[in-house]
Formats: sequence, structure tokens, C-alpha cells
Amino acid sequence: MLMLTLAAAAAAALAAPTAAMPGYSVSGQYAGADGGWDLLSVDSSNHRLFVARGDSIMTVDLATGKVVDKLLPAERAHAALAIPGSSEVLSTNGSADTAVIFDGRTGAVRATIPTGKRPDGASWDPATRTVWVMNPGDGSISVIDPRSAKVIATVQVGGSLEFGATDGKGKLYVTVEDRNQVAVIDTRKRAVVAREALGGCDGPTGIVYVPATRDTVSACANGVADVLAANGKLVASVAIGQHPDGAAFDAHRNTVLIPSGSEGVLYVLDASAKPHVVQKVPTARSARTITLDPATGRAYLPAADLLPAVGSQRPQPRPGTFRILVISPSS
Repeated sequence: MLMLTLAAAAAAALAAPTAAMPGYSVSGQYAGADGGWDLLSVDSSNHRLFVARGDSIMTVDLATGKVVDKLLPAERAHAALAIPGSSEVLSTNGSADTAVIFDGRTGAVRATIPTGKRPDGASWDPATRTVWVMNPGDGSISVIDPRSAKVIATVQVGGSLEFGATDGKGKLYVTVEDRNQVAVIDTRKRAVVAREALGGCDGPTGIVYVPATRDTVSACANGVADVLAANGKLVASVAIGQHPDGAAFDAHRNTVLIPSGSEGVLYVLDASAKPHVVQKVPTARSARTITLDPATGRAYLPAADLLPAVGSQRPQPRPGTFRILVISPSS
């Protein structure tokens, strides 16, 4: 009996660090119309979720659960970024080479702004209060002042630009998908100041900045998350699922959430000095993009059941199965 008790105590002691980490689980979902999807964001102040759906922008009232499938039309929309301190949203039109600023409550368009070629992701920089739109078609970034609704600068970076993460102090870290690197940009000088190699990474997409360690974490298509220090040196290369198309940072719990679109698993990483996977949350095989509400810690992942692939084509969503999964922390 004593040996069993000691063994149990030892096992509990070994499990304690993991048990202390917050657990995440699927807590609900919002059904939506059929169709594709890309990036999404949360307006915490107004309790709204916005999703780029290709031909439209979808919104969910998180307070009431009301879904509006087509708040406004779009032209191959890639991003729907809620602009902090306002009720407005900026979306990107990949086939029209434009960004649109609209009212997140009514869908009324305030401005349509020309950008670089094939605008995709968009990031908010609190240091300059500007939106940075990544243009993979020509390797540039369009810097937009949301107040004047104009492009105030164009930064030439080069390569197929994906996502950006800011440190809040004037640095923007951008993943360059076809060069397996992170471009570091001074947002005040509007210039590239460094290029950091992602060793062992192929096809970086999502990226987050971790304030406590000043690390960046990049999610790569080949199933690794590369962690770079402030000096650009590789801290760790963590095994994750393949084909993520985004990443989110939960500042309250100091975790990084990376969805694997090919596995249907959300990887949760402890963003400490020694980053590692602490949980794998089953989601859906198509759930590859993500956003997180910093006010609640809830993450949102669009998904749909997939039909069998035909030839070399991508698997298509099964009609009637599109939904947005809600992932909630345990504490």
C-alpha cells in the first residue's frame, strides 16, 4: 500500500506542471452559410466577430449569437480586421487590389482604398495607429491611416508576405512564405531593418510576438513552429501539425495557439523560455485559421466537413457543414 501511495504521489508530482497549465476545449459553435473562408478577427469592445468569406464578410454578434452571413459583398476577401478604438473594420479584396473600411455594425462602406497586388493579411500597429496590409502579389506592404482612409506609405519587402505581428513599440514581424524568413520592420521609419532565417521551416504563415521573452513564434506548413529570439537566433523548433494558416497568442495564459488544418488539431504551446506543446485540442480537419478574443481568452476557428478530393484538386467543403468552432480556456 505504501509503495502504491508513493508511486501515486510521484506520478502526481510529475503531472503537476502540466495540470497547472490552462486547458482548452471546444465549447460551442456558430453555423454559417456554405462557402470558403480565410482570416478573421474579434472586436472585443463591441463583442463582434468578423470573418472574410471570399465573396462577403460574415459577422457574429458574440453577445446574442446572431449571425449575419453577408454583412457586405467582397471580392476574394482575405482579411477582416477590427480596428481598435472604433466600430470599424478593414477588409482586403485580393482580386480587386483594394482594402475597404466599413462600419462593423451596419456594413456601410466609408472608403475603398487601392493597395498593392493581391492584398492578403492585415495587422494593426498600436505604436503608429496604422494598419499594415500585406501584398504577396508584389511583395509590398500598404500602410493605411484609418482616420484619413488613405495609404500613407508603401514598404517594399519582397517575397510572398503572409502575416504580421507587432511588439506594440514600433516593430512589425512579417512572415515571408516563399523565403522561409521573418522580415523585421521599423513601423516609425517604415523600413525593413532585419531579415531572420527560419531554420527547418517551410512555408511560414501565422506569427505571434511574446512580450515576456521578446520571442516570435512562426507556424510553418511543414509542421514546425520556429521560435526566434529578439536577436533573430533560433530558440526552438517545436513539432506541430501540418498546414496551419494562422496563430494566436493568449497573453493572459502565456500560450500560443496554432491550428493544424490537415490534422484537425489545435496545438497549444507554453510560451515560456523553453517553448513546448502542452495540449492538443481536437477541432476539425479543415480548421486552419484562428483568432482570439483577448477579453475572454476564447479562440474562434472556421471549419467545414470536407468531401473526398477529386484528382489533384483540394477537398471541397460538404454543403451545410460550415461552422465557427469556439475554443474556451478552463480558467
